[in-house]
Amino acid sequence: MRKPLLATAVAATLVLAGCGSGGSSSSDEVRLRMIESLTSPERTKLIKSLIADFEKANPGVTVELVSPPLDSADQKITQILQTKKDLDVLEVRDHTAKSFSNNGWLAELPTADWPGWSDLTELAQKKAVEVGGKAYLIPYGFYQRTLFYRTDRGMAQPPTTWQELYEAGKKMTSGDRFGYSFRGGKGGADYAVQMISAYNGDKLDPEKSFYLKDKRTIFSTPEAAQAMDLYVKIFKEASPPDSVSWGYPEMVQGFTSGVTGMLIQDPEVIKTVEDSGVTAWSTAPIPKGPSGYAFQPVGYAGWGVTSFTKHPKEAVKLVQFLSEAKQSIAFAKGNSLIPISKQAQNDPQFSQGAWKAYLQAQQDPKQVITIRPVDYPGWSQWGVDSDRDVQSLLTGKKSIPEVLKSWDAFWTDQAKKVS
Repeated sequence: MRKPLLATAVAATLVLAGCGSGGSSSSDEVRLRMIESLTSPERTKLIKSLIADFEKANPGVTVELVSPPLDSADQKITQILQTKKDLDVLEVRDHTAKSFSNNGWLAELPTADWPGWSDLTELAQKKAVEVGGKAYLIPYGFYQRTLFYRTDRGMAQPPTTWQELYEAGKKMTSGDRFGYSFRGGKGGADYAVQMISAYNGDKLDPEKSFYLKDKRTIFSTPEAAQAMDLYVKIFKEASPPDSVSWGYPEMVQGFTSGVTGMLIQDPEVIKTVEDSGVTAWSTAPIPKGPSGYAFQPVGYAGWGVTSFTKHPKEAVKLVQFLSEAKQSIAFAKGNSLIPISKQAQNDPQFSQGAWKAYLQAQQDPKQVITIRPVDYPGWSQWGVDSDRDVQSLLTGKKSIPEVLKSWDAFWTDQAKKVS
């Protein structure tokens, strides 16, 4: 990947300037401007407390935190980056990292001389350099799905396959109680893809997760049709009828209220369930397909430094400080994230209880992490079209063969555009 000269020059400066956190940065007053993306009142409060700790450890450096409204934050960040003015540290998300780096807005972060790098988990190190093989961000945590299930609904052991989930869900479904919190609204197609991926098994290419190792799409196989058939059955026979339009809030509310007995979601749900007062529940790795495989991408975001910062040394120091064990574990706890520090494995919060399922999944070679095809030109359009197709499928307006044919054609065409 060719990089603009400005970004290259700043990257070289950062490599020379990078060092561990702590200590005074300069005798002159340095003001850093930092912006977050996934804003919420509690999260912003936590970040400000970590910034205060950084300022204490680095006399002469002050940090201004900008917290735009969640719905427009990424747009605001992009606008600031386009002006290349007055921004030093920023939140970089998995779906913005490539465009930000391609535009030369991100500096490459030094890793060789930073002691904190060796404390990062293998996943954190891998995701840090996922774009172009260069560390344009240090992840602060991960979102990975797990199965939540209520033990007060007659389930002694969690299902380990999608077929078992369907059967368990049917048994739980009676009257106004159902087995599964289905997501039929926005983001629902992602669950269909998850099932299709599992059914394709080891034929799937994890690096190009919508394609098989033989270059065909995952939607072109008989196994894809089997998965979609079960997907529809789970909705019709084990899920609330109104879940045809459920999104994240409704799924979680269905589970915590006792309307549903199972839910597949990210770790942020752990705190929500705990706060709800529900006590009879547990977690397990997501179900597998017939060949024993489960596939899912891992959502992440992290902190990066702009290529045009006037204070590269101090900006790098802030990112490294936030990424070190004490601060990163505190941030992961506060936001229900899978932590980036190896030291978190010794923390009871992450090694026991509801979090244990995430560690189990990471240690299972058949629970495979994939890479979403976000760099294909049609990715954004896919999100809209696929959710619409799921709605049509669930309401009987389209058949399984029609949907799969359309999805196969779409991604076959996408492959031609990047070849």
